Amino acid sequence: MIRKITQEDKAIYIEMARNFYNSEAVDHNVPKSNFIITFNEFFKSTNYIEGYIFEYNNISVGYALLSKTFAQEAGGIAIWIDELYILEEYRSKGLGKEFFDFMEKKVIQDNIARVRLEISPSNKRAKKLYENKGFKELDYKQMIKDYL
Repeated sequence: MIRKITQEDKAIYIEMARNFYNSEAVDHNVPKSNFIITFNEFFKSTNYIEGYIFEYNNISVGYALLSKTFAQEAGGIAIWIDELYILEEYRSKGLGKEFFDFMEKKVIQDNIARVRLEISPSNKRAKKLYENKGFKELDYKQMIKDYL
């Protein structure tokens, strides 16, 4: 089951976010304070970010963060799947597929022009899932400049 994150999910979300940033899915770590800032942002508004919890047999086993922006390139609202994490022991149980089926409905319902995500080159398992769900690679490299 995919559901909106709630205040009661704080501890499990922070633990899973910490696990995500210590996994092969990312190439760098972030401070725990960022997880708390993000968690608090979920409850301010859904204009910029939404958080979802994945449940399997009533156990919280993963999460997704969706960021929203307007993309001229796409001609409308774009959702960035900022993070997608499933605990190792619950992978290959259909949760990723369930999430992308959920996203298809959300895209239609919310009139979204594009869904975008990034992937670490070493995360071959995730890449296979994304390609199976119709995602294509863009030949962009990202650059960042942090201020906080």
